Amino acid sequence: MHLISPALLSLEKIGEILSRQVPLQLSDESTERIRACRAYLDRKIAESDELFYGINTGFGSLCNIRISDEDIEQLQYNLVVSHASGTGDVAPPEVVRIMLLLKVQSLAYGHSAVRVEVVQRLIDFYNEGIYPVIYELGSLGASGDLAPLAHLSLPLIGLGEVWYEGRRQRSDVVLKLKGWEPLRFQAKEALALLNGTQFSASYAVWCLLESRRLAHLADFNAAIGYDAFNCRLSPLDAHIHEVRPHKGQLNTAAALRKMLEGSQIAAMEKTSVQDPYAFRCVPQVHGASRDAIAHVEHMVGIEINSVTDNPNIFPDDDLIVSGGNFHAQPLALPLDYLAIALSELGSISERRVYQLIGGQRDLPAFLTDNPGLHSGMMIAQYTAAAIVSQNKTLCAPASVDSIVSCNGQEDHVSMAANAATKVRRVVLNLERLLAIEWMVAMQALDFRRPLRSSDLIERAYTEYRNYVPRLAEDRVLSVDIDKTIHFLQSSHF
Repeated sequence: MHLISPALLSLEKIGEILSRQVPLQLSDESTERIRACRAYLDRKIAESDELFYGINTGFGSLCNIRISDEDIEQLQYNLVVSHASGTGDVAPPEVVRIMLLLKVQSLAYGHSAVRVEVVQRLIDFYNEGIYPVIYELGSLGASGDLAPLAHLSLPLIGLGEVWYEGRRQRSDVVLKLKGWEPLRFQAKEALALLNGTQFSASYAVWCLLESRRLAHLADFNAAIGYDAFNCRLSPLDAHIHEVRPHKGQLNTAAALRKMLEGSQIAAMEKTSVQDPYAFRCVPQVHGASRDAIAHVEHMVGIEINSVTDNPNIFPDDDLIVSGGNFHAQPLALPLDYLAIALSELGSISERRVYQLIGGQRDLPAFLTDNPGLHSGMMIAQYTAAAIVSQNKTLCAPASVDSIVSCNGQEDHVSMAANAATKVRRVVLNLERLLAIEWMVAMQALDFRRPLRSSDLIERAYTEYRNYVPRLAEDRVLSVDIDKTIHFLQSSHF
């Protein structure tokens, strides 16, 4: 059981909660904070004629229109249904699951004035595996991820659809199945649910958790490639990196040295004076991407432990303050940076593939026993090149764009949601690229026999060959690529 509390929520903890399917529960401290904030707002509305944005006023450019007390509940309902205007592909359930967790965390700080019942229903959805159907297109990342979060909120009131038990279902049907009545939002509650950056932040969390795995895999691929291409180990020498001590560079060089420890191939005399940059500069290129990932982790770590709705309520200070914490610029810029960093890991991976199939260093052309009759790994490199090219397109920054909306009230937007959804595509593409490189590097390693690589690489080789056999004759390589992806997803080296 994970207790939702004001304590900081780390990426490591989120990864543990998700992988172990740990259920959520509100801590006593968060429950008290939520109740105290709600009680404060109820008193404020009852005792004051003051206008409070989105509580007793319209939204956006309609913020100066007062809403009567008897229409406040209708106002919240209208907000959800009118803002549920998303379209396009649906967000994957694994990302929606993170959205539920992050929205609960943000509300649990007690500055949003929702009732405990609302937060508990979100927790119930999470624990029961009920994930709202959310569309990827619709958020400008300005007043938060309005459209996606509206679709997150629809099932709470019995509208929209959810993923449940492996299929897409109407939310009212699932609510009835669970014996739950649809919620009726009170003042501020729908606004608190719709304002926030949890759509973009959830993609960021998912991408970062995957980035850690893929960055390690990129290093492992490079280590295999060092032996497969019969490279010198001198570019990994600690002396080089200590005089240019970027953390990512130092760590990458150290990781490759460890991975190649005890390799017969690495120890043999080399005839080449230098190796191509795709091998020689792995610590510098991979290291720079690792440092970029670390920066993005820092920014996202702050965001997932923040209150990002509006207005913010501070009962202890008797304050209801309207501001801009829902603006997702702190996510938009890092997400664009993350896409570039991951794309570069894929770019240099494809270059290593190109070198390995080129008929150099006593390797046959395209890594086949009978070049000409068989094409071997030739077209695998084509596929990798196509993916790399698509990643370059996806790295066009979303954060430099802004379109005025809401009659000029929202005159600068972050486009963080677009940055978030496209970086996920880069992540998936990088996984495919690294699988292709793994497949090619292992095929090249076969041609170094009877010499052996390190114990670590040889163990990986043996496990992989039990899953995907050596390419002796041409066969459908898309099958091998898919098998390699699945193998790498379930392996821990």
